[in-house]
Amino acid sequence: MASACIPAAPTQPALLSGPAVFKTIPYAFILPEILCGTWVWILVAATSVSLPLLQGWVMYVSLSSCLISLLLLISYIFGFHKNSENWKVLDSLYHGATAILYLSAAVLQANATITSESSPRSPLYYQLNSAASFFAFVTTFLYILHAFSIYYQ
Repeated sequence: MASACIPAAPTQPALLSGPAVFKTIPYAFILPEILCGTWVWILVAATSVSLPLLQGWVMYVSLSSCLISLLLLISYIFGFHKNSENWKVLDSLYHGATAILYLSAAVLQANATITSESSPRSPLYYQLNSAASFFAFVTTFLYILHAFSIYYQ
């Protein structure tokens, strides 16, 4: 009678905490997301807001996601997750939803940039709006990468 070997169930990789968070791929995107998102709201705040409704949405999305991502990063660094699997689901859902919101904000900021090009105001506002649009699309891409890398991990 041969003993049957039951294969061990694949174990999920442990969630890291402390400085090791910056060395793993899905979580290493959090700091660039925060930095690029901060540039978005600083650049939009530095412009003369020509379309308050559109650029207000850009400010709301960039500022709130920057703060929530900062809280998420702090919770990972200090290990508040206690290696719970629910944190991966929360992280994936948050970054997926934020990627969609940031994409809408990036498109609205690009619209504001195009509108400010034909404005008789200073060309500095056009350059600031262009930079804000660029960083908004970069931040969107970072959130998408983070969401998919967590999902496929």
